[in-house]
Amino acid sequence: MKKLLLGNAAVARGAYEAGCKLVSSYPGTPSTEITESVTEYDNIYVEWAPNEKVAAEVAIGASIAGGRAMSCMKHVGLNVMADPVFTVSYIGANGGLVFCVADDPGMHSSQNEQDSRHYAEAAKIPMLEPSDSSECKEFTKAAFALSEEYDTPVFIRLSTRVSHSQSLVELCDPEEAPLKDYEKNIPKHVMMPAMAKGRHVIVEQRTEKLKALAENCAFNTVEKNGSKIGVIAAGTTYVYAKEALGDKVDYLKLGMVFPLSEKLIKDFAADYDELWVIEELDPVIETFVKSIGIACKGKENFTLLGEYSQNMIKKAVLGIETEAIADPQIPNRPPVLCVGCPHRGTFYVLKKLGVTVSGDIGCYTLGAVAPLQSVDTTICMGASVSAAHGMAKVRGEEFNKKLVSVIGDSTFIHSGITGLIDIVYNKGANTVIILDNSITGMTGHQENPTTGKTIRGEATKQVDLELLCKAVGVERVRIEDPFDLKGFEAAVKEELAADEPSVIIAQRPCALLKSVKYTGHCAVDADKCRSCKMCMKLGCPAISFKNGKAVIDKSQCNGCGLCVNVCPFGAIVKEEK
Repeated sequence: MKKLLLGNAAVARGAYEAGCKLVSSYPGTPSTEITESVTEYDNIYVEWAPNEKVAAEVAIGASIAGGRAMSCMKHVGLNVMADPVFTVSYIGANGGLVFCVADDPGMHSSQNEQDSRHYAEAAKIPMLEPSDSSECKEFTKAAFALSEEYDTPVFIRLSTRVSHSQSLVELCDPEEAPLKDYEKNIPKHVMMPAMAKGRHVIVEQRTEKLKALAENCAFNTVEKNGSKIGVIAAGTTYVYAKEALGDKVDYLKLGMVFPLSEKLIKDFAADYDELWVIEELDPVIETFVKSIGIACKGKENFTLLGEYSQNMIKKAVLGIETEAIADPQIPNRPPVLCVGCPHRGTFYVLKKLGVTVSGDIGCYTLGAVAPLQSVDTTICMGASVSAAHGMAKVRGEEFNKKLVSVIGDSTFIHSGITGLIDIVYNKGANTVIILDNSITGMTGHQENPTTGKTIRGEATKQVDLELLCKAVGVERVRIEDPFDLKGFEAAVKEELAADEPSVIIAQRPCALLKSVKYTGHCAVDADKCRSCKMCMKLGCPAISFKNGKAVIDKSQCNGCGLCVNVCPFGAIVKEEK
């Protein structure tokens, strides 16, 4: 039977058919749906871990114990799990061990555009790169077998377009993959220096064997069309090249992007007057091709930035420029906080107070967007807390009196706790605001340790943020409603004035949760409206200004009532349906 599947869902299907026993991940677009899709298969243990490092270590432990295991992450999540990943390259795998990393060319939902192929080369871990959903499933199955055969973890590299596009996938019955025997093996599993030196030798030997495999494996294929132009591509760019160039060129499609095959590439290149390497982001393949003495065309004709397109490839290789459809001048629609978003009240108050805001990764990063424009910095998960500590230490007490960190509940669990410990231990006096919206919002409403539910919706222990903050030494911890603007403003002022660390838990659930039942809608009494535009400072998508008066679009308003608290003239009222 064949079924139309997202690339991410196809990876999950591949894990199921390969007899995977465990999947541990932290959500991150564009990889999130892989782990969510695994919940369809009851025979796989699946979990959301507090962060990617923990997820990798859980999967590694399962592999050592003899079970096939997988961990999935976006490219920046691979940074977080890099420490155990580099070391498990030396340890190898007992049960097959697969890491699925989804890159984000074009930065659709990411703070950088890094190329994960560098990790494969640096860690000396083989990497496969599928180009459609069918290959996502087949490459994932093959990765588990490859892992066990060569005693190595294996990377599957996806991209936003492969992860989130759909194509037909043939569904097969799952394989029998019983647990492998576990044996105590100190030289293999204990990576202290004396053992690691011996394992490094094995890693280099393994890489040579994998290079030999790359010469004639099924992952790499040659497509002949009788052309004198050859194209080397992988993943998304192979699909784009096929659509743009058709049978006007020949192709070397690389499904294994590390290690690369020297002989295969040389043999392919020998047949062409003109050789092109087409790849998004960094010139990883191109650099290798040139390093083995082969002239090729590549990045000088393309770009290191963003995604490629069929038109871009056709113009570069064939010199044919496709006539573009006339630009209809559609206005830009930048992302904004949702109607009823609890973070809107927080950022309204912070802007009013004129404080410096050390921001973090989540929906609330949109607090940097007009008209709220509160967030001063965003670096990476958890950095809001640590970076604010550094700011305060170099700029002094007066600066710290107008400085706060904002961090989501899931992000705080991910990597904010250690930053808070740093503040307490090193005698800081920062104010940290935890935006507790009862869910992991940005990636699509995943459960986390603060929600009291597992990935399968089962009840579990719930982290108490108030007790947690007190346990690490913060004595000033308070819970506030960010929609109580006066109360929240007073709380921020009080904590900023304190000469010790403080935490404000801004607690109100995400407006998109099914459990949130706002009723009615808000409306403007035009006779009372003084055109002060205070309501516009909220940046609510439902509020606009027409004919000199505020107007609320009832089709968008969910009746959260925040705007009622903002209007100084009582012109906005709540109406029940």
